[in-house]
Amino acid sequence: MSHVFIVGGSGQVARKVIQKLHQRNVAVTAMYRDTSQKAELEELGARPVFADLTKSSPDSLKDILKISQADIVVFAAGAGGKGGQEATNLVDGKGLEITALAAEKAGIRKLILVSAFPEAGRTKDLGDNFENYMQVKKKSEYFLTKTQLDWIVLRPGTLVNDIGTGRIEAGVALPYGTITREDVAQTIVSIIETPQLKRKIIEIIQGEYNISEAVDSLTEE
Repeated sequence: MSHVFIVGGSGQVARKVIQKLHQRNVAVTAMYRDTSQKAELEELGARPVFADLTKSSPDSLKDILKISQADIVVFAAGAGGKGGQEATNLVDGKGLEITALAAEKAGIRKLILVSAFPEAGRTKDLGDNFENYMQVKKKSEYFLTKTQLDWIVLRPGTLVNDIGTGRIEAGVALPYGTITREDVAQTIVSIIETPQLKRKIIEIIQGEYNISEAVDSLTEE
């Protein structure tokens, strides 16, 4: 059974992933950088590890990954618009690069990147910070695809807090749509449980297909 290491373990989607993996008796280590987050992560079923991604190096993070004995990394970290472009560049951009290099150094094969749907916010004037965010996400995807890892780039549509339906549409290119955080988390779990799925960019929105079946179908493409 896999041991999953989540970078950005305190995020909304990440917390749901932790709960679902814990229910399946899958070991989870969650990285956090705010001391107030530790108790909640423990309650969800994760083993919390304190580290600041913006102050980490590939070697320092490699050591943390080795101690955790993880074999899959989920990168769910994001600046969330806080701190402007500099924070986005450090967390969503450089943070992903550091994590990917650390995973390679630690001998971990698989990294799942929670990215962004390319059309997100295209009809709205969200300003320079958002444009920078989208550019950084794309550059991070590119960096990851050039590594030797068994990477997965997951691009959810706009996230909503509705109750999950358990049904999605998944593919390499989809029309823009929304998706619940609950269903994104379940999709990540299904990807973890499908080891043969690797080196793919996957877009997901709300749809009519059972999540596990939708993920399984991607192994046939």
